[in-house]
Amino acid sequence: MVERAIIVHCLADARAAAAAAAALGCPVTLSTAPGAATYLGPAWLSTLIARVAEEYPHVAITGLVDCGDRPGYVLAALRQGARRIRFTGRPKVARSLAAAAESCGATLVTGHIETLDLAEHDNDRQSACRRWLAAVQRRKSKGGRTRTR
Repeated sequence: MVERAIIVHCLADARAAAAAAAALGCPVTLSTAPGAATYLGPAWLSTLIARVAEEYPHVAITGLVDCGDRPGYVLAALRQGARRIRFTGRPKVARSLAAAAESCGATLVTGHIETLDLAEHDNDRQSACRRWLAAVQRRKSKGGRTRTR
């Protein structure tokens, strides 16, 4: 199964994604930008999601913290309670990190991710999210794919 996520850069992005998911009645996964845990810190996304979840309590929102190829940030994310973490480093390191994540009840994501990066949609974030989430739902039902990174 291919992971799917909307890359958010600020509270407005997260709100737009949650509003679109609410309108469509579907869950949404919010992700940091590639490697963003290295400059935002692993807890940034969980703080953002907690705030948006208060506004959209009926939407299932999950997070994906992107740690790039930095294993130390993966371990920091685990210590701070992240449940889904992306790692793009060496496979041998990924296997060790996956075992650590599993022991914490978390998941390490290493494969391709289908994404919508809201940095490319400043003018109408919510419409972009709605179109993308609707397309993802259609593709899921047909077994197809969307854009990967």
